[in-house]
Amino acid sequence: MIGVLLADDHTVVRAGLAEVLSDAPDIEVVAAAADGEQAVKLAVEHRPDVVLMDLSMPRVDGVEATRRIVRASGGGRVVVLTSFSDRERILAAIDAGAVGYLLKDAEPAELIAGVRAAARGESPLAPKAASELLRARGSPGGEAGLSPREREVLACVAHGLPNKLIARRLGIGEKTVKAHLTQIYGQTARPIARRRRSGHASADSTDAPPPRRRGRGVLGRMPTCRWDQVGGTLPAPHPPTT
Repeated sequence: MIGVLLADDHTVVRAGLAEVLSDAPDIEVVAAAADGEQAVKLAVEHRPDVVLMDLSMPRVDGVEATRRIVRASGGGRVVVLTSFSDRERILAAIDAGAVGYLLKDAEPAELIAGVRAAARGESPLAPKAASELLRARGSPGGEAGLSPREREVLACVAHGLPNKLIARRLGIGEKTVKAHLTQIYGQTARPIARRRRSGHASADSTDAPPPRRRGRGVLGRMPTCRWDQVGGTLPAPHPPTT
């Protein structure tokens, strides 16, 4: 059973997430927090497998709460679940130690799959978040030093392809795709950490949220991301490798 901690300052959001996750027989919501400080305390107390973390919360924001949970032994793997898809917040969350970044426009099945992926040690990533990572870190010789293959994988994620289809398109194994995504997360976080130590990087997660839009996402608040809304070029198919 995968134990999940919910962290969101809106009661209706916590209730909606709990209802969505209740449809998965292998997932159990073990606790719910209304702010970042409470999230840290409950993570240490309940030792969840996965923490679904909002970014904009009172007392302690999601980025700082993520950082504290990651530092605490056995505090769970943090997956950000937010309405924000701007580059600064995405990079700040990864720098803090989040293993995944999902948006609240996700369909229920995508959210459940993301929780399961995080519990397996993988890094679930929303297409919009992947697109921003690609723009920020995907250029050849960029600060994060992503390899050509890693840039191809990230571009496929940005276009909404699941791991299985990415593997087929690039002619590699699905486990290799997952390994590349984990490596991308690690390589993206290191340059940000260096910039923070030198005082040149910051991200404020307490800004006013973006206007609400209608949609069919997990919380019914924002539209589902489409391929034609994501920048970048989809890599051409590769022949299978042996």
